[in-house]
Amino acid sequence: MASEARHVPVMLQRCLDVLAPALAEPGAVVVDCTLGLGGHSEALLSTFPAARLVALDRDPAALKLAGERLAPYGDRATLVHAVYDEIGDVLDRLAIPRVQGVLFDLGVSSMQLDEADRGFAYAQDAPLDMRMDQTTGIGAAEVLNTYPPGELVRILRAYGEEKQAKRIVGAIVREREKEPFRNSARLVDLIREALPQAAKRTGGNPAKRTFQALRIEVNGELASVERAIPAAVGALAVGGRIAVLSYQSLEDRIVKQVFAAGAANTAPPGLPVVPERYQPRLKLLTRGAELPTEEEVAENRRAAPARLRAAQRIREDAP
Repeated sequence: MASEARHVPVMLQRCLDVLAPALAEPGAVVVDCTLGLGGHSEALLSTFPAARLVALDRDPAALKLAGERLAPYGDRATLVHAVYDEIGDVLDRLAIPRVQGVLFDLGVSSMQLDEADRGFAYAQDAPLDMRMDQTTGIGAAEVLNTYPPGELVRILRAYGEEKQAKRIVGAIVREREKEPFRNSARLVDLIREALPQAAKRTGGNPAKRTFQALRIEVNGELASVERAIPAAVGALAVGGRIAVLSYQSLEDRIVKQVFAAGAANTAPPGLPVVPERYQPRLKLLTRGAELPTEEEVAENRRAAPARLRAAQRIREDAP
């Protein structure tokens, strides 16, 4: 299936509108930190014909498909195999000191969800892999089969916000002693059997939180987000803008905290005049987190959990 048909970019027009004032000038550089199948990137290149795009993705398969999609834009698009927290190193290698726009579309990509053999989706049986970059690291099966019980409980609670973590992990430990976990269907069935009836009646598929927790652990997602958002803010030129789409509360909380810190006055209390070095370096462009419209969710169910936050760089860091 063509990448265009498989991927509907989330909150696309709103992202373009937020970034537009910074990308209209010739020579503007915009970084798509989460290229995926290239929907947002293609729209950025077509909407802002004077802009240059740098796009990052850790998934070689996504880079290949997006590269084919963006080929008509020639050297206006530079695609890089990298995790988004490497934005600073990537820009250094490309000799780009500052950029005018940055976009993040966090979470798992449509391609990764749709390809059963990647193991991201709990709705279909597949090998328990969940690596966004299948060339490196350990998969979800190895996490399930080798992590100590206490560590598994911590992961499910911290990354999946799973209240029944102890019950689920107890069942996992019993089952892995009989036979190691390899495929997702066995894990989904185990979770259904382990949970009390009341816990199964709310929140959709009962395996959702466990799968989210495993995916975040396998890919080091939250640690990457914690490094990437400040690095991206640091890469912005004055007047530059950053837009971040999050899909779960843990990611959104990190983005909110970084933006709030950047938009805060850091002066000690009681100063009659606030020196510039204490003035905010960010201006918030969204009131809280913006949600997709009802119409968009009706057309694209994967947009439902999206939360958009955006900010503008309004001054350099103090020396």
